[in-house]
Amino acid sequence: MLRKGTRIAREYTIITFGLFMYVVGINQFMLPAAIVGGGVSGVGALFYYAAGIPVSYTYLAINVALVILAFIALGRNFGVKTIYGIVAITFLLRLLPIADEPHVSDPLLGAIITGILTGAGIGIAFTQGGSAGGTDIVAMIITKYRNMSVGRVFLYCDLLIIGSSYLLYFSIEKVVYGYIIMGIFSYCVDMVLSGNKQSVQIFIFSCRYEAIANRIMSEQHRGVTLLNATGWYTKKDKKLLMILARRNEANNIYRIVKEEDSQAFISVGSVMGVFGQGFDSIKVSKKIDPTTLVKKAVEKVKGS
Repeated sequence: MLRKGTRIAREYTIITFGLFMYVVGINQFMLPAAIVGGGVSGVGALFYYAAGIPVSYTYLAINVALVILAFIALGRNFGVKTIYGIVAITFLLRLLPIADEPHVSDPLLGAIITGILTGAGIGIAFTQGGSAGGTDIVAMIITKYRNMSVGRVFLYCDLLIIGSSYLLYFSIEKVVYGYIIMGIFSYCVDMVLSGNKQSVQIFIFSCRYEAIANRIMSEQHRGVTLLNATGWYTKKDKKLLMILARRNEANNIYRIVKEEDSQAFISVGSVMGVFGQGFDSIKVSKKIDPTTLVKKAVEKVKGS
């Protein structure tokens, strides 16, 4: 129970840190430069520039409806973290004052910094199952059922929001700066998430393979495959351990091997993807036969 409580506290601490980075990017760099970014915060920025309505009010109002969708599609646990994220961002948007003047004189540099802070912040929150609400919910739902990156979903969702800022300023430059934020934001989200999901394939040659395999399974909860191998130089039969693990788990595996056999030989390679229990699930879109659609349409017309 204590271990579970510690894990939950750690998750929410990391989520809060990521959301704080996100709010810093908005209040300290985006809003002072009068640039519209993507997502619900971008919609809030439009209302803020046009009518002076605080971004936190617009952000909270829009997300109330979207929370229901998060509960239905993503489950209760994600829904709880979504609510926490929405409340935390609303509070942080009110707590952290908006800078009176941009911290950087160059709007392009301000847009780049905004994209980095907001993208990295949301990416960090995503690694712990958190969310900032808004288009984040849409992105997580789509990536749950389709093999599409989160960053690409953000790109599609935010095109209209940022493009609409032209009607407010009639400035192509403002729109371009907004798209720069969007592009960097999407790239940073993907970089953080892909780094968290990268997997490695580890081969271990050791005479103490049994002890190593038992510890990896009990301490890292990763499966181990035992293979028969023959050294071509010595012509001796040996045992080879193969492990698939997340990149952030590799150091713990190295430590186990070193503690059991400091003379062990280890080979490590990155893999493009690992699918199955404990890793990613295979997501494929179903191909729809056009003739089937036509038949259904005809039957529907006849029935009416």
